[in-house]
Amino acid sequence: MIDEEKNNSPLDLSYLRDMSGDSAEFMIEMIDMFKVQTPLYVADLEQSFEAQDWEKMAGYAHKIKPTLSYVGREDARGHLQLIENNARDLKDLEDMPRALKELNEFVAILYRQLDEAKAELAKRL
Repeated sequence: MIDEEKNNSPLDLSYLRDMSGDSAEFMIEMIDMFKVQTPLYVADLEQSFEAQDWEKMAGYAHKIKPTLSYVGREDARGHLQLIENNARDLKDLEDMPRALKELNEFVAILYRQLDEAKAELAKRL
């Protein structure tokens, strides 16, 4: 389940910080890449839902999951795991529209958090 408290807190960028050797420039590049890639992945996820291609949908959900760890949102990763499992196991498919709506709402919040994190990082350049 997506953690509402984390929606209102700064992102935990410790993974990116460790991976980048605390390079603000590299972390900003990773955030930018995340913001370019994620909408494409979410669009693929939604298209596979519309086509009722459950195998592809499970694959796209799987593809998005690790990117959420990079920005410290393990809670949302669990939400995608549920989407992936349900699509793969053809389970609770009637709940998919709600799950996708929640994902889109989360992504909007995440982009705001990423913009805030990026602004803080930019101060270090």
